[in-house]
Amino acid sequence: MTTAAAVLFDMDGLLVDSEPVWFEVESAAVEQLGGSWAPEHQAALIGGTMDASCRYMIDHTGADITVEELSEQLIAEMVRRFGVDLPVHVGALELVDAVRAAGVPTGLVSSSYRVLVDAALDRLGRHRFDVTVAGDEVLRGKPDPEPYRRACEQLRVSPRATVVLEDAASGVAAAEAAGCVVVAVPSVAPIDVAPGRAVVRRLLDIDLDWLLSRPA
Repeated sequence: MTTAAAVLFDMDGLLVDSEPVWFEVESAAVEQLGGSWAPEHQAALIGGTMDASCRYMIDHTGADITVEELSEQLIAEMVRRFGVDLPVHVGALELVDAVRAAGVPTGLVSSSYRVLVDAALDRLGRHRFDVTVAGDEVLRGKPDPEPYRRACEQLRVSPRATVVLEDAASGVAAAEAAGCVVVAVPSVAPIDVAPGRAVVRRLLDIDLDWLLSRPA
């Protein structure tokens, strides 16, 4: 049986059930800017970069605030909340641990900035990942392939031998453009099955042997 050279995990929505938290934080920020926020607005941002999300929120409200200022506000509040309670998806850490126990390297590839990734890693456990790539450490974030290509380069593995688990369409697009094999676990917005792409309902439904044999 062919075994994956590495398994890369997205963070928000995949390992961490942070989308409800993001929705609360975004809603509060948009209300302060004089607008209103709905689930369809959040769905438009899932998996994208922080800059793109802030631009969307500013365009949506017409508020007089810079991307940098809004970004700082959002991140500070998310870091605070992660420090109080990090909502980890059921089965997430067990799956990462099982992959590592099988001798396969793991990585965390997130659109969130390093300060937020580090806040999550304080709870997730840094020892669980051989490499981590944050959204502010790349020139082009998801859906560009750069984040996943960088993780593969750091692990010195071929993207085609690497499995990526993603919950968002932009992350799926990034991983597939990088040449990786994708298993999608949709969170907020649906993701279609496609050639070479599997879609599962939840992390608990993933069989380890099946996951590691995906590059075949």
